[in-house]
Amino acid sequence: MSLLKPSLKTPFHIDFEWWKQNERDWHVFLRSLLCAEHQEAFADVEEGEMIDWIDAETAEVKPVDGVQHALMSHCALLPEFSDAKTAMVEAVFRTFLVNGNVPLSAEDLGRKLGRPADTILRTISGSRVYRGLRPYQLNIPVPEAGG
Repeated sequence: MSLLKPSLKTPFHIDFEWWKQNERDWHVFLRSLLCAEHQEAFADVEEGEMIDWIDAETAEVKPVDGVQHALMSHCALLPEFSDAKTAMVEAVFRTFLVNGNVPLSAEDLGRKLGRPADTILRTISGSRVYRGLRPYQLNIPVPEAGG
């Protein structure tokens, strides 16, 4: 985690690795967000079963969690998935599911949710991590000294 304090422009995302390390029942939670059709379809599927997913922009094939994929590619796009009454953390979390977990800043989230960006930032940038919402960090190699 960076020692820099996140700003309104800092990109955030759902850190699914955080979920795996901190929430034993993360699959149960994700399954609870599935629509009825996919809850039935995944009833007998093992936790963490991977499927191949093709990125529409890069054509790169990536293994993804089947439940996570169904949630992000179908269930999260249904109109009843989120509305103006959805609690802040839940609305932010669901927004990331809807957009395929593409990193967004508090400003971006504020525009999408119609809520104050500074309130969103204060909520998701504190010392407590809610729903795995964390600053997005690129894996940038650090140059070696003297080289």
